[in-house]
Amino acid sequence: MADADAEVLTREAALLEVAVRQAGELALSLFRTELKNWIKGASSPVSEADIAVNDLLERKLRSATPDYGWLSEESADDEARLGKPLAWIVDPIDGTRGYLAGREDWCVSAALVADASPVLAAVFAPASKEFFFAIRGQGATRNGVPIRATGGTDMDFSRMAGPKPLVERLSPSGEGITLHPRIGSLALRLCRVAQGNLDAAFAGGQSRDWDLAAANLIVHEANGRMTALSGDTILYNRREVAHGVLVAAGRDRHASIVSHFRSRPSL
Repeated sequence: MADADAEVLTREAALLEVAVRQAGELALSLFRTELKNWIKGASSPVSEADIAVNDLLERKLRSATPDYGWLSEESADDEARLGKPLAWIVDPIDGTRGYLAGREDWCVSAALVADASPVLAAVFAPASKEFFFAIRGQGATRNGVPIRATGGTDMDFSRMAGPKPLVERLSPSGEGITLHPRIGSLALRLCRVAQGNLDAAFAGGQSRDWDLAAANLIVHEANGRMTALSGDTILYNRREVAHGVLVAAGRDRHASIVSHFRSRPSL
């Protein structure tokens, strides 16, 4: 999005914040209630709350921006989005399994993507009253307070989250590490890096655009980096929305982790 579009960005930022806050409040109102739920695909849970939140976000965002593309975990994919320079990418409830189990590690995640890169992002964890927000080039906040990823290159595994077999590849001994307790929502896990609660977070593969787009910008605007394990930039609103192994960390630590895996690709 060009600098000339700053007015559009400001307008859509206000729209996004209102919509995601309302979506989070709806999800919270249904949290820990009796909900119809089922399995889609091989093993992915979905509930009537996911659908209700998706409907709210689609109604609020798409009605205000009818020319934008739309990609959501809970909507049928319309490939018309591929011809749109701007697209909303949404996960109505990221961490549905935890949501249905009554845990608090879930969130509403939404981003506006311009030419394959996120330019606006909101991640709302209403159960813990945390609202993460970012505008490209303007920093990232949690509940209105600026956040920043941790610096340095040391590897404290108790401050890392993700699949243990993957993170163990960073350990000199290759075993015996203790990771941070699991965070069910991938978007929230990545935001913990942006706010400095985690030093690094990994995604083990097969995450989708809607899991990542908002958190990606929040990490970036908090002076972190989030890429494929190879260091390649993550691109969004493409025909293929699945991604491989990813890592997010403060810039120096991220560079160190990517360098480690590049030098030991077969470990």
